[in-house]
Amino acid sequence: MPKPKRKSKASANREAKQSKPAKKGLLERLAEGPVIGDGSFLLVLERRGYVKAGYWTPEAVVEHPEAVAQLHREYARAGADVSQSFTFYASEDKLKFRGNEAAKKYGVNKINEAACSIAKGVADEYGTLLTASLSPTPSYLEGKGKDVVQAEFKVQTEIFKKYDVDFFLVEFFPHLEETLWAIEVCKEYGKPVVASMRIGPDGDRGGNSPGKCAVEMAKAGADVVGQNCHFDYTTSLQTIELMKAELEKEGLSPYLMMQPPGYHVPEANKGGMSALSEYPFAFEPRLLTRWEAQDFARKAFDVGVRYLGGCCGMEPYHIRGIAEELSTERGGRLGEASENHGMWGASLSTGSFLSTMTHRVGKDYWMKPPATGRPFSASYSAFFEGKPKAP
Repeated sequence: MPKPKRKSKASANREAKQSKPAKKGLLERLAEGPVIGDGSFLLVLERRGYVKAGYWTPEAVVEHPEAVAQLHREYARAGADVSQSFTFYASEDKLKFRGNEAAKKYGVNKINEAACSIAKGVADEYGTLLTASLSPTPSYLEGKGKDVVQAEFKVQTEIFKKYDVDFFLVEFFPHLEETLWAIEVCKEYGKPVVASMRIGPDGDRGGNSPGKCAVEMAKAGADVVGQNCHFDYTTSLQTIELMKAELEKEGLSPYLMMQPPGYHVPEANKGGMSALSEYPFAFEPRLLTRWEAQDFARKAFDVGVRYLGGCCGMEPYHIRGIAEELSTERGGRLGEASENHGMWGASLSTGSFLSTMTHRVGKDYWMKPPATGRPFSASYSAFFEGKPKAP
């Protein structure tokens, strides 16, 4: 008689999760401690050969669903509490924008359906929260008005509703006005709403300060407000502190969130990292180490941020670092990728090459600034927004 197959630890863990009572919602989890979002899909999948740079639209969910699902799994295994459907830039007007034939032929319904289906499958498998996002529209920049812009949003949110997302996400908006229009649409569904803007300490493109943006988002009904992308975590922390101060002044207390990119871009001004001359194909030297992701997590948590994730360039190992740094605050929870491996290089004390590696165990060693390995490399971008910049 053949022996029964032994279940892998990952399979056993997932079965245990599935046998538990209904999962806790976003606000319930935030009340208990930090929630870890996932990371980058656009730039990570572009580097893997599945997303076309320039258009940055998510037709990969139709053309290469297995690649998208695999990345969702990697974030979940790293310790993410959230599986975010790859619906970024998936409004109809964006899919048709500037002759993007690859995305146009699939259309808003097919792409959003596929994105939500893939993410829901992984969320069910790992017990993560399912969300889907709205992002800026060409219709807003073309001045077509609130009704047209919200009609674009509603096509997407009806699909999000069909898949019963756990919360709605509004992200990457550079204009407060369009952000508020998106929040208004999401509030119609009775689910928690998370809203973040791609702004730095100077505020949005309309001249609104970070504090005003945060206050207006909260007043519009967002349960979580904050900042995502375009500015590295050190700059974004300044933005969050400005948001927090104004919210407290107004007596408002939404949860705070940060999802910065996985890059060092300290010289980025109001135009953000996409204006740097190395964007998007030569950003690898700027990547955070996982230890810097842990530094981000600790500093952000200490400021009061409770929803922590990543945007462009944040790889699964970055999310793993965030989850490991905040494991105590999360009741000792770690992702499957961290289980039995220890933190801060603990496994180096028992592995090969002991004579050269044992001194590399511990936080003090790994929090030192890493070398770039690039002799004579420039510290900052030589060009910014097309204009020469002093070295």
